[in-house]
Amino acid sequence: MTSSESRLERWLDREIARAETPRGAAIVIASVSTLMTVGAGALMTVVDHKNFPTIGQGLWWAVQTVTTVGYGDHVPSNASGRLVATLVMLIGIGFLTVITAAITSSFVARTQEDRHKRSGGSAAATELHMQEINERLDRIEKALDARS
Repeated sequence: MTSSESRLERWLDREIARAETPRGAAIVIASVSTLMTVGAGALMTVVDHKNFPTIGQGLWWAVQTVTTVGYGDHVPSNASGRLVATLVMLIGIGFLTVITAAITSSFVARTQEDRHKRSGGSAAATELHMQEINERLDRIEKALDARS
């Protein structure tokens, strides 16, 4: 593993940790989407300079592609441009799906943790409480049966 990979992994870990709140999640999604869009627009200007002679046109195309609007006013015509377009579409869809799932998972885990805390702190305490209720109901049933 190279040092740049480990730095990237540490950065991603920090950013995902920020995504545990709705505000943090919005910041992470917006940041990564923006970086990906700007990078793809700049790359498209380099690999398909004939159809995207300016960075502005490359960025416009990237925004259309990432948002799946795709007006069609600028499209890559060579193989390398189409490859970049394919990667942008797949990465954009996949990234947003994975981030959304991870954030949803953290919200579900937090909700379960909150419920656990509100219920007395442990499943064992809940189980003990249920056992006490069952024993009490058994005593009540026996008392009613004895009256009959």
